[in-house]
Amino acid sequence: MTEGLEVYQVGGSVRDELMGLPVADRDYVVVGANPEVMKQRGFRPVGQDFPVFLHPITHEEYALARTERKKGHGYHGFEFDTGPHVTLEEDLGRRDLTINAMALDADGQLIDPYNGRLDLAKGTLRHVSDAFREDPVRVLRVARFATRFSSFVIADATVKMCHEMQASGELDYLVPERVWQEMTKALMHPEPSRFIAVLADLNALKSIWPELDAQLGTSAFNDALRALDRLAEHDHAPLEARFGLVCCCLQADEVSTTLERLKPPKVCGYWAKWCVDHLPRAHGIAQAKPEAVLSFIQSFDGIRQPKRLETVGLLSHAWFECHDNALIGLDRDMDVLACALEAMASIDAQALVAQGFSGPAMAEAIEKARLDCIAHCQSALA
Repeated sequence: MTEGLEVYQVGGSVRDELMGLPVADRDYVVVGANPEVMKQRGFRPVGQDFPVFLHPITHEEYALARTERKKGHGYHGFEFDTGPHVTLEEDLGRRDLTINAMALDADGQLIDPYNGRLDLAKGTLRHVSDAFREDPVRVLRVARFATRFSSFVIADATVKMCHEMQASGELDYLVPERVWQEMTKALMHPEPSRFIAVLADLNALKSIWPELDAQLGTSAFNDALRALDRLAEHDHAPLEARFGLVCCCLQADEVSTTLERLKPPKVCGYWAKWCVDHLPRAHGIAQAKPEAVLSFIQSFDGIRQPKRLETVGLLSHAWFECHDNALIGLDRDMDVLACALEAMASIDAQALVAQGFSGPAMAEAIEKARLDCIAHCQSALA
């Protein structure tokens, strides 16, 4: 499929191979071709803004070498040139960081016009050129790479450029989809709090998440970030739980504003609101009145979705572990909730119908049965 084409492996896969990290996806750049040539060879076009193609067998991405020229604000404010005259060095020169601006030719030889390998060895995140300032998403990417490679240091010149981009108002043109895309990746790293801390250092948090920026330095903010990192120690901790913990330092109205701005998936919005409204009630819930325990279970729809208790447990342990002695008794809290959910699943509604219950009386009978289950579990696990 690629015989006779000038093809180079580029981007993150080159970086990760040099670092000895596993590579999930490989991207390629094709120099000297045009869309017609790619289609004739069976490549399927998928790019919307510029020509990107999927290999018909491997389904890996092959993009025509391109340059870009700023014509407006934000991520979409570019004109692209993908003509066959565009060189590999020109294509690499429009990338964000030097460690992402390397290529491998067909023989596996490294092509590194911007000294990315040196910066990789030094542990430095450095922008490739002044073109960096033309795309506000790159500020988020710097913060994300600083999170993924936590030992790396951002070059002073790159920090200065990020500050200038914020001051110019360029970050105000970020679209929610791109912000969330970068945030999603960063929050899933082992030390996700670094993403938020770096955004603050780059003076970018005030534009990207002003509600969170207003909490900088408060005890609530510090507790939320410590809990976030504690939660991230569990590799299986889902994105929605991580996002929810960050929101713990916000007020309910600030969470609503955050959700309007970032437009995360509904499940992330659900847990963000739940954390603010209900997470503080988790500690000591085993000793509460059965009515309060039932209310707490209903707060996360536990009767219909008992698997949500796992997320509640992860959130509770991460949050309360950051408070002195707050973990004492928390395991019993979770055990009582688990016991109650298991017992309530055995309530036989048909048996109640057979006893003549219906309408409001039926609802009362079911609630009483649930409260009895909770009371039994509290007694059994005392």
